[in-house]
This record gives sequence, C-alpha cells and structure tokens, in this order.
Amino acid sequence: MAENEEWEKPVERRGRLTAVLALATLISAFGSSFQYGYNVAVINSPSPFMQQFYNETYVGRYGKPMEENFLTLLWSVSVSMYPLGGFFGSLMVAPLVNKLGRKGTLLFNNIFSIVPAVMMGLSEMAKSYEIIIVARFIVGICAGLSSNVVPMYLGELSPKNLRGAIGIVPQLFITIGILAAQVLGIRNILGNSTDWTIMLGLTGIPALIELLLLPFFPESPRYMLIQRGNEKTAKKALQRLRGWEDVYGEMSEMRLEDQSEKAEGRLSVLSLLSQRSLRWQLVSIVIMNMGQQLSGVNAIYYYADSIYGSAGVKHNDIQYVTVGTGAVNVFMTITAVFIVEASGRRLLLLIGFGICCGSCLLLTAALNFQESVSWMPYISIACVIIYVIGHAIGPSPIPYVVTTEMFRQSSRPAAFMVAGSVHWLSNFTVGLLFPFLERGLGSFSFIIFSVICLVTLIYIWLVVPETKDKTFLEICQMFAKRNKVEIKLGDGDLPLKESKDSLEDAVKVTAF
Repeated sequence: MAENEEWEKPVERRGRLTAVLALATLISAFGSSFQYGYNVAVINSPSPFMQQFYNETYVGRYGKPMEENFLTLLWSVSVSMYPLGGFFGSLMVAPLVNKLGRKGTLLFNNIFSIVPAVMMGLSEMAKSYEIIIVARFIVGICAGLSSNVVPMYLGELSPKNLRGAIGIVPQLFITIGILAAQVLGIRNILGNSTDWTIMLGLTGIPALIELLLLPFFPESPRYMLIQRGNEKTAKKALQRLRGWEDVYGEMSEMRLEDQSEKAEGRLSVLSLLSQRSLRWQLVSIVIMNMGQQLSGVNAIYYYADSIYGSAGVKHNDIQYVTVGTGAVNVFMTITAVFIVEASGRRLLLLIGFGICCGSCLLLTAALNFQESVSWMPYISIACVIIYVIGHAIGPSPIPYVVTTEMFRQSSRPAAFMVAGSVHWLSNFTVGLLFPFLERGLGSFSFIIFSVICLVTLIYIWLVVPETKDKTFLEICQMFAKRNKVEIKLGDGDLPLKESKDSLEDAVKVTAF
C-alpha cells in the first residue's frame, strides 16, 4: 500500500508557474498572438488615407480617378484578404505541427509576418495597392497559424492546474494587439496621411523578437515523447518547465496516452471526422467556434463609432473612446486569466454567451428608441461595453483552451485545423454579410446575433462538460459515454491515477 502511494504521489504534485514556462508563454503569445490582434485593427484608423492612396495611385496610372464602386470593392478585398488568409493558414496547421513541431511551426510562421510587414511598409514608395492586398493575405496566413498553434503549444507545456489560465494568455495578447493598433492609430501618433505605412510595417517587430528568443525555450514535451519517441528530450524539457527533477508522474501520464493512441495512429482531418470516439468533441468545438465569431462581436465594433457619435461624443474624440473600449477588453481578458481555474471553463462560457445574448437584445431596443428618447444613446454605449465584457470573459478566450483539452495528442492537430477553419470562415462570412444585413435589417440584425448566442449557450449547457484540472485522458473518458464508446486499459477501466504497473497494460478503445 505504501509503495502504491509512493508511486501515486508525483501524479498529485501541482505544477507552478516557473520562469521558463512564463517566458515561453509571453514570448510565443507576443510574437504570434499579438500580431493577430494588431492586424485585425491596424487598417481601421488609417482607412481614409489608405483609400486616398489607392485613388492617387490609380490616377497616376490611368489619368482619371477611380470609380467609387471599384474603390469600395478594392477596400473590401483588402479587408477580407486577412480572414481568407487566416482560413488558408488554418489548413496548414496539422501538416506543419506534425512535421516541424509546435515551436518549430511558430518559428517558421514568422516568415508570414516579416515578409508582408516589409511589403506593406514599402507599398507607398512602390506606388502599388496590390502589394497591400497580397500582404494582407500573407499576414492572414500568419494569423491563421498562430491562432491555432500558440494555444496548442502552451496547452501542451502547461501543468493541468494552470492550463486554463495559460491557455487564455494568447487571447489576452490578441486584445493587447487590438489595443496597440487603436492607440497607434490615433491621428496624432501614426494614424495619419504620412505615417500609416510605418503603422502597417510594425507588425514585423514582434516576429523578429520571437525569432531571436523562442529557440532558447523547449519544444512541447508531449510532441517530443508521443510523436517523436524522444523520451530523453521530453524529460529534459519537462524538468526545465516544471523547475524540478522528479517528473515521473507527468511522464507516466504521457506514456499512458501514447499507448492508448498506438492503435489510432496520427489522425488526419478525414479520419477525425469518422472517429466515433471523438464525435461530440468535434461537434462541440465547431459549435463554440461558430458561436464565438457569429455572436456579433465584429458587428458590435462596426456599430460602436456611430453609437458613440449619437451619444454626443465629438467626431475627433471617438477614437479615444474606442481605445477605452479596447482597454476594457484587455482588462476583462486579464480577469479571465485569474478566474478560469477557480470558476472553470463551462461557467465562463455560459455567463459570457448569456451576457452577449442579453446585450444584443437590449441594444436592438436602445438603437430603435435612440431618436425619440434623449437618454437612450447612453444605454446603447452601456450595451456595447457590457457586450465587450461578456465576450472577453468567455466566448473569446475559452474555445481555444477547450479545443486543446478535448483532444489527445494524435487528434489535436487535426482538431485545431477544423476549429481554425470554422473560426476563420465564420469571421470571413460575418465580414462579407454584415453590411448587407445592416442595410436590410438595420439594428434588428442584432436579434440574429442574440439567437446565435442563445443557441450556443443551450448547447454548452447540455453537452460540454467541465474540463478544469483534468488530464487529457480523463477528459477523453468523460466523453466516452456520450460517444457510446468504452475506453479500457487492459481488463479494467482507465485509471485516473496511473500506477507503475498500469503503464505496461495495453489500451483498447472499443465501440459498444
């Protein structure tokens, strides 16, 4: 008995935030996730000057001004190339992370940031708006890769008791990137007719920092052990990340996961779609990623300027209020980092989608009575801020965390590829359709977003379990009953605490 307790004791040892883990988190999130957020917002403020550049370039070439419809089309293409690039970047996730590793993919991904940064920085000098459009597509590929690979990398580096908090850090840096672009976009800083190319080119700086510093940090121990079979490197990486020599408990859990996946092999997207044991996990990440993007977050930001204007905010001051909204987003995401391990993932998702649903309904009413009731514009502003708070604590950060946790090593790359593709296609769809929705339905378009939030909330309430403080194998077993499969280790059920002998057992996954 005493011997068994001795074997189980390392498994119960709770991980801590070591300097190596903290720095790996900050460098990968700043070098990759920050750029995603920065490039979402970077063209909002200088858009009048960029469109003026498009027109002047056209006049210089053809001796006549560009038609308004053609200018609108070119600008729409410039904006939509980013999520389209993101979609193609998501399709590259599985092959790259399996071949280059998680850290290796992040380092390789910097090519898709530095090259377009130079292109956009030189676009005015080259008198070519085509360069901007192509660069937006390439930097979109960078965002598509980083939005999936950073959460995967950090999820595999983290101990299970810190996985939620560390998993939210990429989303935190996305919001910091948005805020940085909003601040730099103030007219007195870089959002003007002379400095907008500098603003676009700055996206390459985080990539250079990551390229210089990330090589000094470890690759994912799970990748090294399970996919590369390099136990020595995996153990050394784990010891650096945990700050102690005795990593037997986690190594045992990884070996156990490795054994349980031997029969499956590395899953492609097609085989993932046909896996009965992963059916509900897959449906869950698709619903959550669609809910995240189709919940109206981009529409809220689209409406924000006009809402602030109608409340009496001077045109020149709206940019400062927008920065304030971005700051609220950052603050609430920081709050989510600190509360996710106490409250759990499921509760934050339910509260977040609930707040967004209520805010959209109230905003619809407020926008309709804005002209007739003098104080109603202030209710509209409150709705925008409350919506941003709700989205920041749940729908924005948690789907990335849960995608990492719901899948094991062999299926995780393909799962992120599916989740990322859904995320970016939904983003692209909202960008494409919302102007038409807004023109046809006006403020009533927010009722559609409210319904999407409600449907997502009901699905999470009925299907998605709490994954806090669970190993990847424990989460897999939680879904086994719903998927109508049985996961066994040898002749018995999957043990939640691995003993020394259990590592020698074979793992069998059998359908009922």
